[in-house]
Amino acid sequence: MSKFFAMLLLSAFGLTSTAQAAIDETIRLKESIEINATPDKVWAKIGNFGDMSWHPAIAKTTINSGKAEEVGAIRTLTTQDGGAINEVLTTYDAAGMTMKYEISDSVLPVREYGATLKVEAAGEGKSLVTWRSMFKRKDPANPGAAGQDDAAAKAAIGGIFKSGLENLKKISE
Repeated sequence: MSKFFAMLLLSAFGLTSTAQAAIDETIRLKESIEINATPDKVWAKIGNFGDMSWHPAIAKTTINSGKAEEVGAIRTLTTQDGGAINEVLTTYDAAGMTMKYEISDSVLPVREYGATLKVEAAGEGKSLVTWRSMFKRKDPANPGAAGQDDAAAKAAIGGIFKSGLENLKKISE
């Protein structure tokens, strides 16, 4: 009987490490910036899912389906170099100054991407904008592929967050 329990215990550890490997594949990023402008003023710039003109990498935002401030809206972001990023709005809370969206198709080296943009008060006349996401690298079968590894995915998304938040600060203050 003790061999049975030993095998059961070993099996449980094996399943745990397999589940942990799947969880560890998820990359999480978070960037925040304090802006010397009221939350209402900042939200007025970023709170419209149909207008991402505040981000310097985006040349055009097109709503393909639904309404810009309603869950289920689908947009295409056209980057300055002509790439396309298709996104779906999954949560929209104007009063809470929060929106969540997912990428359905993209030129970015990521998959299973979900993100949250939130604006909140950070003292008198100041805002804190937080952009966070969870995603996986684009090519799980070939983690060493050029431009498809975890480092490339983190760098791409991190660069998008930083340039967007820095520009938002610049145009809001």
